[in-house]
Amino acid sequence: MSINTNPQVLPPPDPPGPIKWLKDNLFGNLFNSILTIFSLLIVYFLLGGVIEWFFNTADWRPVTKAPLLYVIGSYPREEMWRVGLSVTVVFFLLGISWGKWGGLLKSVSLALGGIFFVLAILPVKHVQLDVAMRTYLGITVFVMALGYILGRAEKLKPNLIYILWLISPIIIVVLFAGIENSEVLKQVATTSWGGLMVTFLLAIGGILISFPIGVALALGRRSTLPIVSASSTIFIETIRGVPLITILFMFSIILGLFLPADARLDRLLRALMAVTVFSSAYTAENIRGGLQSISKGQYEAAHALGMNNFQTMFFIVLPQAIKVVIPAIVGQFISLFKDTTLVVIVGINDLLGIGRSVINSESDFLQLQLEVYIFIALIYWVFSYFMSVASRRVEASLGVSN
Repeated sequence: MSINTNPQVLPPPDPPGPIKWLKDNLFGNLFNSILTIFSLLIVYFLLGGVIEWFFNTADWRPVTKAPLLYVIGSYPREEMWRVGLSVTVVFFLLGISWGKWGGLLKSVSLALGGIFFVLAILPVKHVQLDVAMRTYLGITVFVMALGYILGRAEKLKPNLIYILWLISPIIIVVLFAGIENSEVLKQVATTSWGGLMVTFLLAIGGILISFPIGVALALGRRSTLPIVSASSTIFIETIRGVPLITILFMFSIILGLFLPADARLDRLLRALMAVTVFSSAYTAENIRGGLQSISKGQYEAAHALGMNNFQTMFFIVLPQAIKVVIPAIVGQFISLFKDTTLVVIVGINDLLGIGRSVINSESDFLQLQLEVYIFIALIYWVFSYFMSVASRRVEASLGVSN
């Protein structure tokens, strides 16, 4: 009996086409077919009405009249180059990071660069989209491309990029605020700051500052020292037991009662402190949940290798705990980004505050609140969605996604 030593290898089947996908998923049987047709009719009537209102009925004048107002508020227009320079610095760092690491940074860089490029060539006449603004947008995209080329260089060390990102917030804040008695960088009061600029400062500042504080509180709550554990627990439970608006009022009004008569904290700084304190308590609980999920075997293995308690916690346990609770942490940060709208109650003109100011600026705009709030809602949704996508990409790269 002979044995076939060269069996015929069958090619893999062709992937199902769109017709087969529609049949399997939408028209598999009579009930699914009726449900699909009924759903399409509902979507058609609802979506048709929304599209008709969006393009023909809605009046977008409160948005299109002064779009820069939503970005920088009443920041002096003659000093607007500082905001532009700050954005260019961020784009340059994004380009370098894209060139060095790619991945998620590539997607973010291409998305932001694409938006700026489209705005630069958009065939629309607008007083605030003049030749100078279009030139700036194009130069910013070019700077990002230059950063990408530099990031591809092997001589550029990752540690240098980390340092640049760490000092960039300081540079940006100095550019925004100015320097006392300086002719080049004149001081600009925070009362003139507004729009997305303030929203990003509060959200990013709150996230960056609250995360290490939250880690410290989580470790303090699990500490074997009674004073440290009790203090951390009281702080966390007290802050989590009250709404953010209470914390904002406490820092905006009550805090001044405990300060010396001649001491005065900037109101934007007080709001940032309130947001940071509020977020740190919730971040601490998320981190504590991650710490509790780590088995005792990890501690025992680290001690068997000769590590002390500090090394075990910061090199073995804490990285695993943070990895586990990435979805919860990102959810908290998204919530914090949206919660910054509450600062309008204490007199800070963030994006929502600017929208309310625009509505009240002209009598014709009083009936156009829906358009303004939908525009603001879309902005928050876009950034929240990108944060969620970034979270999923990070989870996938770390192997913790489902």
